[in-house]
Amino acid sequence: MSNDTNTAAGRAPSRTGVVSFGDASLNVWEDPGMPLTFGNAWERQFKADVFARIVQQLNRMGWVCEIPTDLIERYGINFARRDRYCRKGDLHAQLSVGGRHIELKIWQELHNVSNCNGGRYDFDKEKRMPYLLRLQMEHTRRRLRDYLVNVFDGYTFRPPEITSPNPCPLAYFNQHWDGEYERKRGTHRFDRGADGWPSDNALGSWSRKDADDAVLQHGDVRFLRDSQGRLRRGRVYGGINGMWMLVYGPGHRDHAHKSAGEFFSFVPGMQRKAVPAYHANKRLQQELTLAINSQNFERAIVLRNLIAQRAEVAANG
Repeated sequence: MSNDTNTAAGRAPSRTGVVSFGDASLNVWEDPGMPLTFGNAWERQFKADVFARIVQQLNRMGWVCEIPTDLIERYGINFARRDRYCRKGDLHAQLSVGGRHIELKIWQELHNVSNCNGGRYDFDKEKRMPYLLRLQMEHTRRRLRDYLVNVFDGYTFRPPEITSPNPCPLAYFNQHWDGEYERKRGTHRFDRGADGWPSDNALGSWSRKDADDAVLQHGDVRFLRDSQGRLRRGRVYGGINGMWMLVYGPGHRDHAHKSAGEFFSFVPGMQRKAVPAYHANKRLQQELTLAINSQNFERAIVLRNLIAQRAEVAANG
């Protein structure tokens, strides 16, 4: 049965593609296997088969979808038909198709909007959304995802990439070290222990000793000086190539990757670990640059003399 007959009978034609999520967005990608030109036959069919069905599903979920009038005035109706402006309550969205890609971008204008042109142009749209609006956004794109991967046999969902060890350091580690070969077979790179982390055998080729000459184990509590000289306390994981990951807070960026020898223990009552000379000198140079740029020459002279004194002490051993 041809694609046209399938469509006339109400059945979805056979298509292959990938559905993925972005920042408060849903994306559909297909590979036509050929160069595309604006409005060619493949793109028109893509729009009729997939784009139109997404509009239909949004309408069924209570969204109102319209062709943007500003695009009609600016580019004409034929171009404007590639977009829909959608709204449901306090949520706004734009659905657009171009080439082999369809994107639904969702935003809000109620809370924590920083861009002068509106929430549509903000970064971190999901984080800025009030709780209930974020639930509505997530419900919308999950319903669309489930519909697409069910109606088109060749559609698959690609889960978002894990970009932080919070809340799961092991999932983050596997995301960066396991390849397609391991994922397809449900296995992992490196020999693993009962806790899921690389075993002692897998780590045997690299140094595992910290600055106190203690062997690092996954989950051990250690301290570290970050690039600004701040003292960080957290748990270490990984160890591949002698590099360990310290997770020191709940935030998306509250982690650091350093070699084993840069970590150390800290027991209450013991003398505070000194800032390594490299970090101290780097910070002094940064402060000197800031003082000069702000024309605070008195402070610049003090910093210059301190840097010279440290250099002299280091040279004399």
